[in-house]
Amino acid sequence: MCNCVDVMLLFVLFMGAVGAEEDTGHCKMLGSPEFPLLSKEGDITIGAVFSIHKQVSNPPLFFTDAPERIICSRMNFKEFHFAQTMIFAIEEINNSKSLLPNVSIGYKVFDSCSSTLPSTRAVMGVINGEGKTCSSRSSVHAIIGASESSLTIVMLQISGVFQIPMISHFATCACLSNRNEYPSFFRTIPSDYYQSRALAKLVKHFGWTWIGAVRSDNDYGNSGMATFITAAQQQGICIEYSEVISRTDASEYIARIVRVIRSGSARVIVAFISQGEMDILLEEALNQNLTGLQWVGSESWITGGYMDVKRYSSILTGSLGFTIRKGKIPGLRDFLLQVNPSQNPQNSLLKEFWEATFGCSFQSSMHGQPQCSGSEKLENINNPYTDVSELRISYNVYKAVYTVAHAMHNMLKCTQRVENVNQSCIWRENLEPKQVVKYLQRVDFTLPSGESIYFDENGDPVATYELVNWQKNQAGNIVFVAVGSYDASLPNRKQFTTNEINITWAAESPTRPRSVCSDSCLPGFRQAVIKGKPICCFSCIPCAAGEISNSNNSAECLRCSLEYWSNNDNSQCVPKVIEFLSYGETMGALLAAFSLFGASLTLVVSCVFFWFRHTPLVKASNSELSFLLLFSLSLCFLCSLTFIGRPTEWSCMLRHTAFGITFALCMSCILAKTIAVVIAFKAKRPANTVPQCSAPLQRTSVLSCTLLQVFVCVLWLTLAPPFPYKNTAHATEKIILECDLGSPLGFWAVLGYVGLLAVLCFILAFLARKLPDNFNEAKFITFSLLIFCAVWVTFIPAYVSSPGKFTVAVEIFAILASSFGLLFCIFAPKCYILLLKPERNTKKHMMGRNN
Repeated sequence: MCNCVDVMLLFVLFMGAVGAEEDTGHCKMLGSPEFPLLSKEGDITIGAVFSIHKQVSNPPLFFTDAPERIICSRMNFKEFHFAQTMIFAIEEINNSKSLLPNVSIGYKVFDSCSSTLPSTRAVMGVINGEGKTCSSRSSVHAIIGASESSLTIVMLQISGVFQIPMISHFATCACLSNRNEYPSFFRTIPSDYYQSRALAKLVKHFGWTWIGAVRSDNDYGNSGMATFITAAQQQGICIEYSEVISRTDASEYIARIVRVIRSGSARVIVAFISQGEMDILLEEALNQNLTGLQWVGSESWITGGYMDVKRYSSILTGSLGFTIRKGKIPGLRDFLLQVNPSQNPQNSLLKEFWEATFGCSFQSSMHGQPQCSGSEKLENINNPYTDVSELRISYNVYKAVYTVAHAMHNMLKCTQRVENVNQSCIWRENLEPKQVVKYLQRVDFTLPSGESIYFDENGDPVATYELVNWQKNQAGNIVFVAVGSYDASLPNRKQFTTNEINITWAAESPTRPRSVCSDSCLPGFRQAVIKGKPICCFSCIPCAAGEISNSNNSAECLRCSLEYWSNNDNSQCVPKVIEFLSYGETMGALLAAFSLFGASLTLVVSCVFFWFRHTPLVKASNSELSFLLLFSLSLCFLCSLTFIGRPTEWSCMLRHTAFGITFALCMSCILAKTIAVVIAFKAKRPANTVPQCSAPLQRTSVLSCTLLQVFVCVLWLTLAPPFPYKNTAHATEKIILECDLGSPLGFWAVLGYVGLLAVLCFILAFLARKLPDNFNEAKFITFSLLIFCAVWVTFIPAYVSSPGKFTVAVEIFAILASSFGLLFCIFAPKCYILLLKPERNTKKHMMGRNN
């Protein structure tokens, strides 16, 4: 069979020969002309090409002899229905008084036989006409057809040279929207570009990510499936296999395709197949008992009345697919039933149709068939020709005829110019096809049904579809039920709508079939691609801590924001736990209890000292400094409470400054006491001790040392005070609410100053630890400061390394430990004598003179 390029080349050579002879005035047609199967004369002629037959003989081609004439057989009732619909629309327009008044429309109907070579002959016949002489003008003003994209492309490569407009009712290939290649093409059916994208959205909507694909090996199937696969991949859909089928394939090849479908794991099949190929595929599917699959079809077969739906119901029940909206053509059924060979006894097509419909023959000797009388009733026949319940493609034929009529009407009526000087008219005798193209592009009218007809810049109509579902009615017959719609003119999220409640699924299952390569990953997991397999085949990996996935089949886990953390199943981000040392937890409560206990114990010691304030022991211990030291120790115990609880701006400033000042006061008192002890025991005469360690001097030293610490704290709070801070760096799963030091230099200055006072006290007490008396207070001060310094030296590395609230706990522990150490080492021996050994509380015993 010739391909399109060969046909075009032969045609150009043929036209060149014709043109050469026309120049010499002896133009004649080479070969036998192609005659229309149905025709009628008119002022305006519309050509039409339909696949009235679906089987064609392929005669052998030789270069020495003229090829035999192509013989077409097997009547296609659906296409004959289309041809009669066109004739009905033409007759309706001819009888109209408002559309093309006083102008009659004629027609010429040719047969493409569903094949390329007959289509070429048909379009040549449409252009040349039946005459034996050549003419530079086409015999038709517009062409309607064909029903397949491949045949339409072949015809356009010839008719397009003469700019003859072609309006197709069923050619959906997106390639035909290319205005550079096909400037004279229009269609009343949407482009497959929109249908393919709608099918991809349909598959994605139902969660089918693992599908099989079958397509026709022609422009319709290849172009439509290519667009679908591109759109499906954008939706995250994977194709397990993609098979190609042609009506000329051997039966073994068709059987192999069905075996591939049977062995595949995909439970959903997207079939972008023409009518002829679908018939062949379904026959083999019946042979292999291929059932239980969910078919998703293109408009070429999803509502195909040509198919024996009862025969294929076990395979196709539950099928889904988009089809164009159906319409109503009043009076069409009556017109179809009036067709009879008696209308034109010389027309062989009408006789063939009658014989194929009633299974009779006008020649009684034909294979023992009954003889046709011509009086048989079409009302008793139920086939695709008489079926007007699903007027979808037929309605497109009807619209195509009216589109041409309105374009012609706009051309032939005289339109007054703006200047109102004269009028510009196009007379039907001078009507050229290329003029019709311009008016078709601008056509805009409304059918009696209320539907607006117009074309975009590519010659395409608005893409609107119905989603139909194959269902069985109560009688067991297959019906096509609309369960959704698609409108490409709407915003993206509103284009596709569906009603799943009314859908019947494959094998009449009550539940939607699943077709996935891998089971869905639940929230809290992410997909991990398996090496060597498509992206739809994956394993599920739990999200890491701090990451979530809150939907099924998440490709990635999302990290929670800084103040949030993932919950236990990693499905959502929850606020992080805010950690601080609170009174409500065990550790905080124990530390607070020890703090209050220390303060209470200090108060008890103060009471004891106050009760025995007139005894020699209390007097010898410098009672004023002792009470001041006990007061400072109680403040030391209580300042640890500021470290417990939720940090605030005031508590952060108070906790470190209160700690620094109270301990500076405490160390100042101990330093003054130590100096007093050393001076008292080192003096040569007791009488000289009084002026050298007088109370004003002790008060001044204590006040001076404490004020210096107060000055440092005020400077710290003024320049860079501590403030509450949410620490998210130390622990990722929680927020540590702590007090930022503001200025670390201020903190270490405060702590260093306390340490300096403690070291001075320790040195002086250590030097006086062996003074010869029964009561040597320097020895107890040495022990207390030894504990104090040990605690705070240990505190520094523990403070730096402790995380979160334990940093605060370590600091409180250091405060309490050092405070208890000072309290017990300095005051416990004295309380022991005051309470339990009162006989030692004498001046002689203290001076060591009791012997």
